[in-house]
Amino acid sequence: MSRPSTASVATLQPPAVPAWATPRGPVDDAAEVAFLAGAALASLDQLVRSAPVWAGCWRQRLALRSAASACRLAGRGEGEAALRDAWHLRKGNDDPGPGGSILAAFRQLTARPAAIDVDSLAWVVERLGLRWQDAFVNIPEAFDKLQRTGPAAPFAAAAMMRHVLVGAPMAELLAWWLGDVMVAAKLHWPRPVPLLMAQAFSPAFRAADGRGKRLKPGEENFERALCLALAKAAAEAARLAADMSRRAERLQSVAPKLRAKGAADAIARLLDDDAVPGTFSSRNLSRFAARRLFERLTAFEAVREFSGRPTFRLYGL
Repeated sequence: MSRPSTASVATLQPPAVPAWATPRGPVDDAAEVAFLAGAALASLDQLVRSAPVWAGCWRQRLALRSAASACRLAGRGEGEAALRDAWHLRKGNDDPGPGGSILAAFRQLTARPAAIDVDSLAWVVERLGLRWQDAFVNIPEAFDKLQRTGPAAPFAAAAMMRHVLVGAPMAELLAWWLGDVMVAAKLHWPRPVPLLMAQAFSPAFRAADGRGKRLKPGEENFERALCLALAKAAAEAARLAADMSRRAERLQSVAPKLRAKGAADAIARLLDDDAVPGTFSSRNLSRFAARRLFERLTAFEAVREFSGRPTFRLYGL
């Protein structure tokens, strides 16, 4: 039987955000927080533009983190495991439920250009569980203006988020979603990277002692907090990328040992998504063969099983 090609699974060592660019505590100076955000984003920029073969898994793992934070902001209880189940265990295009729909919005964030129009905005608004409002109609125009003539990425993102809440105070989820699109647009990234939403409850958006009311877009000191949050988010994304790189390299090393016809299909899916159901199948790989393949990859410690269940299992890097 044919063996999967390993050439397509080549890995690279992703750049790390320097330790000095990662905030270790409160930073009050506006110039310093802007410098930290710029340095961290510059490191992440190298990773985004290198487009490693495992970038799909990396982006979707970040989308999952963001969706879990978004569910918390929406007053929902789904964590990452529940959201993963809701998305990957549904049948076909079945409704994944409210939490799964929020995850769909952040998964779509990673798959689209860094631009906004009314139709795409309406789709996102619905997935986030929000009602369409007249104030949303002028968001694409405001976005384009900020992208073309606005300030640097963190401040343009803060301005976009403030614009959303001025017109629709209950649409904070949409504001955070658009913040990441604005960052990508200002940095000329081909696709956004989910960074900001996962930081919404971080100490950066609270008082110096890490307690008290959470800062919201448009409030005093929000821009400073957003710069700190972006620096922290970039550092966390870079660490996750390093982990993805190591795991993809391990997958590459065991690929020649796989004899199942269609193993390359499963490997490609593992590199492109956060998780793959144990029932995965393709034209070249039956469900039965896929189950045996995932069991073997788990034994080789090339993939992890996320659910801990004997059935309805989910595998990923």
